[in-house]
Amino acid sequence: MTELQTAAHWSIEDLALNDIDVDRIRHNDSLFLLVCSASFVESGSDTYTRNLIERFEDDEEVAGWLDRQWEPEELQHGRALRAYVQRVWPGFDWEAAYADFFVEYARLCTMDELEPTRGQEMAARCIVEMGTTTYYQALHEACDEPVLRDLFWRIRGDEVQHYKHFYAYFQKYREREKLHRGQVLAALVRRALELRREDATIALRHAVAWRLRSGAIDGGPAPIADAEALAQRAIDLVGAHLPMELAIRMAIKPLALRPGVQRAVIRPLAALGRRVLLR
Repeated sequence: MTELQTAAHWSIEDLALNDIDVDRIRHNDSLFLLVCSASFVESGSDTYTRNLIERFEDDEEVAGWLDRQWEPEELQHGRALRAYVQRVWPGFDWEAAYADFFVEYARLCTMDELEPTRGQEMAARCIVEMGTTTYYQALHEACDEPVLRDLFWRIRGDEVQHYKHFYAYFQKYREREKLHRGQVLAALVRRALELRREDATIALRHAVAWRLRSGAIDGGPAPIADAEALAQRAIDLVGAHLPMELAIRMAIKPLALRPGVQRAVIRPLAALGRRVLLR
């Protein structure tokens, strides 16, 4: 496989945290919940990475990239998002909320959750990276605070690069395992159906619970009494900006469809995806 090129990576020191327009963002409960829940998921990513490294332990190309690049970048996303939360909403008990989240999240991070073959797991990872790429792009579009928009776009760029690596490793194992399109599709569908029930949903639930427990934090608005309504507002904000056609293009790329077929299915699948994922 041709070695993928990696651009120089950013650091937390590159973020203008001292220039945050706090007044512009502090009263936005939906963005608070989305930033907070994303910080939980990214901060716990090393737990899942250990499983992937174990699955690919005899493949230095894959295991080495997971260990030396993917995991450090994911954890940096968590630190950066946490730093933003704590700078803008210092009254929120991030550590306690994350601890509650992690107890539930860690139960998902088992070897049994991985796909039956390495190639199928790489296809599933393409779905995950599609989800994070489009999620952070949606947040970038939904946000008008410059420092947070910059952070979202930096993370989105990382997720695009991660998708490219996982896709390249998928191609490698597809050939090695002689995967047919039906096996690839099965892995893609299984992972797509799990997107709403797993880490992001758990993270949002705990962010909402601790937001309600915190009351009117840092002079912000008093919390909505209905946790479900608070969560739904956050979900609706993402949904209004989600680039669904991009999501579909990234999701179906491992199927290697003919260009004409791909063009024909993107719009109807995007419409279906919006109804299924955001209902």
